[in-house]
Amino acid sequence: MPNKTPARRLTSGPERDKLASELKTKYEHGESIRALAKETGRSYGGVHRLLEDAGATFRSRGGATRHPGA
Repeated sequence: MPNKTPARRLTSGPERDKLASELKTKYEHGESIRALAKETGRSYGGVHRLLEDAGATFRSRGGATRHPGA
């Protein structure tokens, strides 16, 4: 039987708040949710939830767009 790693859960409180704040700062400086998830070993949804709880303003989907004639 394969060894199943338990889900990474943070209890509520200062540790979770600190992580959420750090992720929000990185996200607001341009890092993607996917990059933050990979960096922290968490799921996309888990990082999104932490950012949401920290009050982050989410960017629209899709990244940079090209302008005609550029």
